[in-house]
Amino acid sequence: MCTNIVEQTPVTGAARGERGWFKVKTALVSYDHPVRLTDEHALNIDLLSDALSERIAIELDATSARALVASIDEALRQAEAMDAIV
Repeated sequence: MCTNIVEQTPVTGAARGERGWFKVKTALVSYDHPVRLTDEHALNIDLLSDALSERIAIELDATSARALVASIDEALRQAEAMDAIV
């Protein structure tokens, strides 16, 4: 069954694809059927530029996705404690 869960957010960043680095302007986060991962459902992250051809796709199982969120939160917490976030 498709969940049709999709969240979109504007982001500022960069990603490295097959043709080198490109600006990332949009992040799509969905929980639905993956393309390559063998799980029934996965957390899917797409980092996109303005050009449709520039895209990085990630598929994670729910446990890995939660671990990634925790790692991101912890890295940002440490950076804030050091006054490193501008």
